[in-house]
Amino acid sequence: MRVSMSSFRELRMIGQEILREQRIADADVDAWYLLAYVFGISRTEFLLREKECVPEEGKLRYLELIQKRAEHVPLQYITGSQEFMGMDFIVSSDVLIPRQDTELLVEEVLAVCKGKKVLDMCTGSGCIIISLAKLSKLIKATGADISDGALSIAKKNSIKLEAKVEFIKSDLFEQITERFDVIVSNPPYIPTKDIETLMPEVRKHEPTNALDGSEDGLLFYRRIAAEAASYLTKGGYLFLEIGFNQGNEVREILQKEGFTHIDIKKDLSGKDRIVSARSFH
Repeated sequence: MRVSMSSFRELRMIGQEILREQRIADADVDAWYLLAYVFGISRTEFLLREKECVPEEGKLRYLELIQKRAEHVPLQYITGSQEFMGMDFIVSSDVLIPRQDTELLVEEVLAVCKGKKVLDMCTGSGCIIISLAKLSKLIKATGADISDGALSIAKKNSIKLEAKVEFIKSDLFEQITERFDVIVSNPPYIPTKDIETLMPEVRKHEPTNALDGSEDGLLFYRRIAAEAASYLTKGGYLFLEIGFNQGNEVREILQKEGFTHIDIKKDLSGKDRIVSARSFH
């Protein structure tokens, strides 16, 4: 690897070359983002300073992070942040990286949650419940997760984004003691056998316990559907993010547990993504 470069432009080119050699998707984009992250410069500043000599300490730091990305560590885990619903969330390997698809889930809940009590089950980074708390007037916002690491990140995000959210350590509803008007969840839903087929950024670095939905990927939908009605107010809403091919199966699970008004929403690519239902138990 050539390290004798002296300018911002040359350093960026070396970063691109290293990432391309390791077949990193969006190598050029990631090389730029890491440059901006290390040196705190905008694209305009880069264009004005691209021939400037790079400080040695910054050069070494940049190459260190480029090497991490070359090993398929997700960019978001390297920078420690991911944008979601227009807000900057802290992320680490303890939580899934928030995805654009999940913004659709938040938007669906926003349509009905004003003035209500909302529970986010399997909260992870807290991106769902914090976004809801920030973008709507909730009576109460609660996030639950079994992972201490995830809850730590979620609490940091609530402090950073000044969102009033209560977080509870719970194996699904185990420690939940009250009823909510809305329960929302993006649970693990990938079939165990499919984990090994995922891109290395996901397979090797994102938390398996937040991905693995058991043999058929439906374990958590069965558990949530079986228990949720006991924690919903009469007529309360349940919103679930699902895998692209799980819509009909999740619908059947909810119907079996007595849920009504079941609706499936598609994502921007036209694939089933959100299931909503109501409980009148």
